[in-house]
Amino acid sequence: MLNLQIFLAAYAALVGACVGSFLNVCVYRWPADLSVVRPPSRCGSCGTPIRWRDNIPVLGWVLLRGRCRACGARVSIQYPLVELVTAALWVMAVLRFGLSWQALGTALFFTILLGIALADARTYIIPDQFTLGGTVIGLALSFAPGGITWQRSLLGAAVGFGLLWLIAVVGEKVFRKPAMGGGDIKMMMMVGAFLGPWGVLLTLFMGALFGTLIFAPISMRTGKLVPFGIFLAIGAAITEPWGQALIDWYVRNFLTV
Repeated sequence: MLNLQIFLAAYAALVGACVGSFLNVCVYRWPADLSVVRPPSRCGSCGTPIRWRDNIPVLGWVLLRGRCRACGARVSIQYPLVELVTAALWVMAVLRFGLSWQALGTALFFTILLGIALADARTYIIPDQFTLGGTVIGLALSFAPGGITWQRSLLGAAVGFGLLWLIAVVGEKVFRKPAMGGGDIKMMMMVGAFLGPWGVLLTLFMGALFGTLIFAPISMRTGKLVPFGIFLAIGAAITEPWGQALIDWYVRNFLTV
């Protein structure tokens, strides 16, 4: 049993690292409306195409000591870090659920959240490929065994989109300026497809809580806007494993007579 777990964890790490390598491309190209297929990966400084052996997740960066083979320009440490984090997310999903559809859904959900947070932090844009594509994936996986039902998934997507759209409309009328980006609205539709309606509500609460605790001090000190999608991603990442426990705790301590 232990050997099987080690094998599954190693396999998940390998797949996750490869997914993380592709995620780096998506985070860089999708906000700029560029194809993730063409042109192939190349050095951002000299434009030289990256050889396949130099493009091996983590290992390629380590062997080249974080520099381009052709021109010697530094390659951001973000690339191996994203690959390592994604690999860890996939390993944790497999250790938690085994080799199952639920593990795949959890790994993909956290990968999408990571991509959204990175893209929003870099460009203040949440690409539709993450949100709309993620919604389709969440709805499709709801028909697989082990997760939420397709009814809850569909209702969650509707609640996520409708609630954020309503907040955006009311906020714009009250503050006379956009109160919620379209990317945030579509992101919560994706979250609802994976977590259902209660997951949407808890994600919003956690996102607003972390946004208030972190965004307000940073904004006051720097005067810069902190993308709300980052905090929604944090809220969803907390809600997925611990959401039901948090709801049960709240009901037990505050709603019981």
